[in-house]
Amino acid sequence: MLVEMRVAGLTIDPLTNMPILLLKDLDEQRTVPIWIGLVEASAIATELQQVKLERPMTHDLVRNLFERLGVETVHVEITDLRDNTYYATLVLKQRGEVIDMDARPSDAIAIAMRTGCAIYVDERVLEKASVLDLRTTEGPLEAREPGSDVLSGIPEAYFGKWKM
Repeated sequence: MLVEMRVAGLTIDPLTNMPILLLKDLDEQRTVPIWIGLVEASAIATELQQVKLERPMTHDLVRNLFERLGVETVHVEITDLRDNTYYATLVLKQRGEVIDMDARPSDAIAIAMRTGCAIYVDERVLEKASVLDLRTTEGPLEAREPGSDVLSGIPEAYFGKWKM
């Protein structure tokens, strides 16, 4: 079963200084943290902050190519979590044919934000993500029940803020 999610924001992991993309379900009951690269974080941040750039970024170029080629971005699915790596599919449609494209979640989400398509996370991924070992300054978080919010109970000070 797929659960619709939205981009809740970006933050910084204070231990690794890597950006974390935060997805929340529409009821704001569950959060999925996805560690991403700096370039992808910048692409997502520009959309979140509605920054208009003079020249298109790579994800803007992909959106523009899709438009010119008559490709509809149907939705994004976060399909799996294996060995701390998330997997995604960009679901496209061209001339009535549905095309599933393997993609990194950060790229797929950056494209979804530009095209306005929905973002879904497979329920199995939510169950796997709910047991991520996120560490606070006071030690590891206890294991969560499947489907619980992996970020609840983490002090806000744990995370840095993402700045453009």
